[in-house]
Amino acid sequence: MAEAGAALHLRSYFQIAWLWIRAAWQYPTSFVLLALGNGLITGLDFVGLWIMFAHLDDLKGFTLHEVALLYGSASLALAVADTAIGSVERIGTYIRTGRLDQMLTKPVPLLVQVCADQFTLRRLGRLTQAAVVFGWACTYVDWTPLRVLVAVSMLLSGGLVFFGLFVGFSCVQFWTTDATEFANAFTYGGATVTQYPLNIFPREVLVGLTFVIPVAFVNWYPCLYLLGRSDPAGMPEAFQFASPLAGVLTMAAALLVWRSGVRHYTSTGS
Repeated sequence: MAEAGAALHLRSYFQIAWLWIRAAWQYPTSFVLLALGNGLITGLDFVGLWIMFAHLDDLKGFTLHEVALLYGSASLALAVADTAIGSVERIGTYIRTGRLDQMLTKPVPLLVQVCADQFTLRRLGRLTQAAVVFGWACTYVDWTPLRVLVAVSMLLSGGLVFFGLFVGFSCVQFWTTDATEFANAFTYGGATVTQYPLNIFPREVLVGLTFVIPVAFVNWYPCLYLLGRSDPAGMPEAFQFASPLAGVLTMAAALLVWRSGVRHYTSTGS
């Protein structure tokens, strides 16, 4: 029964998203230019890293291709989450304009509608750029079956962690109606932090990114295993395999916050 309900919700999501994709393709030139522009702009981040390594042999013991693995995996996880459910960060706008009230009257779960609303594939530029960097970095990994499994689970779990952060921190807008930048500090900000070796930060920061905002599980711990490295901060080796658990717990916490936010919502009155 639960599986059938989940499949129905997923189908509803794709139907709503497809409507927005068809609308975007009414202007194909604009769509392509936006996607290319998005990819080029985000690509400048890695160009900056490349230029930095032109003057450095390593960054706290990590070489360019090792940092590229961190950068690509974090960017890929964020891009997947942002493409799939990035619209949830507009919840404050939906509340102020009364659009959320309209969504509540429809026979589709509210979260499904909010996540699929204004779905756009122009973010594929960011997704493609991240995939290219990650693919290049993967050529330097000494692959084994277990490392392949860890890499796949890292990408899936990383996306799940960012799903949870997008939903959870966007829910603050149920109480404040405008806190988009607050949520962005933890989603996009979290992705930016994990694009670099976390041992460049004080150990207290790593502890916070492990137990408070668990973005360290997006790529840092599993990448240590992929690269055959021990944790410079001395964290338990088991953390290198704990990304799936972190993803599930983050998403579960986000859904609880979402349910609380929806119960708190009392309509705009308009």
